[in-house]
Amino acid sequence: MYRSKLLLAAVLLVGFTITGFECASTEITSAKLYIQQKNYTKALEALQKEVQKNPKSDEGYYLLGYVDGELGNYKDMVDAYDKSLGISNQFAKNINDAKRYYWAQLFNQGVGYFQKGSNTKDKDSTRVYYDKSINAFKQAVYIEPDSIETNKNLAFVYMSEQKYDDAIEPLQKIIDKGNSEDGYKYLGEIYYDKATKLDAKYKSTKNVEDSTQAMEYYNKNIALLQKARKLYPSNSEILLLLSNSYIGAHEITVAMDAFKAGVQQEPNNKYYRYNYGVLLLGNKDYKDAEEQFLKAIDIDPDYQNAIYNMAVTYVRWGAELNKEAIDSGDTTSAHSEVYMEKYRKALPYLEKVVKMKGDNANMWELLGRVYTILGHQEKAKEAYSKADQLRK
Repeated sequence: MYRSKLLLAAVLLVGFTITGFECASTEITSAKLYIQQKNYTKALEALQKEVQKNPKSDEGYYLLGYVDGELGNYKDMVDAYDKSLGISNQFAKNINDAKRYYWAQLFNQGVGYFQKGSNTKDKDSTRVYYDKSINAFKQAVYIEPDSIETNKNLAFVYMSEQKYDDAIEPLQKIIDKGNSEDGYKYLGEIYYDKATKLDAKYKSTKNVEDSTQAMEYYNKNIALLQKARKLYPSNSEILLLLSNSYIGAHEITVAMDAFKAGVQQEPNNKYYRYNYGVLLLGNKDYKDAEEQFLKAIDIDPDYQNAIYNMAVTYVRWGAELNKEAIDSGDTTSAHSEVYMEKYRKALPYLEKVVKMKGDNANMWELLGRVYTILGHQEKAKEAYSKADQLRK
């Protein structure tokens, strides 16, 4: 899913030139000789003595950073380079070139490992390669913490490993640094997923803390995606996430406005049609709900959720019309025909949905109710029996 996102970075060549020995300290002189010999352990010892004796040694810290880079100690390298630059800019060009060089190497390693992991069918091997990719990108971030591409790729690999909590920090960083459209979308998905799981947990455990945390994530996501929607008004995925977060946070009126905007923006988006219909159904706006579900089914004739909720809309509509008739004392056949017609309209949708998903007891029970109301007693008996069997 994310492989196309990981692009190789150009690798810059970096070299090290020994400068004069005339005015150098004994430690600096020794370190340069050790570096020429590639004896980096001895070079480190000499340079650590140098910076302890002379904390203002810009060259000592620069050479220390160089050696750490050769040894792959990238955090120490960056720390030493920063200290050298904090003293003077004498080695600024060399330091910047070295940082770009190691960043590009690590970036490309991260891409390479990710591609290997994506191309292997062995799950254990995939995990090993993804872990190596994560490690390479994390080290690249040490060197260039503000790099949007590095943080984006790190987040993508985390998500590929389903380490969603770990992906939050790099996603937030690419939002802060560049208002990344992908950053908003993927972080929005993570927050929404966490919120819905906590919501589901609350419904089964009734632990109020779960409900509170779910609401916190919904609200956090709303704040995030409201900003994203202003920046990317045509992104349908961001709008869908925002609308669903409004629903989760029980901001139904706002959610209805959001889904209405989504329907206007993408009239052939079945998900917008369906979600808008669900909200209208909950608001007892049966006529408009009917329109949205019919449109969703027209777009996708096998859209199971829309088919079922179309049936539910007619059943509730018919029940309300029946109640109105009873309350008003109107028992005429004409009024009876009005609400009975709604039940008749519900029937083909229910019959279709139980064929598509025959293991749902509630669907069979609703079908049984409609058969009963329409006078199909034998079919009603069969439907209720099926619902009982499934519950057992």
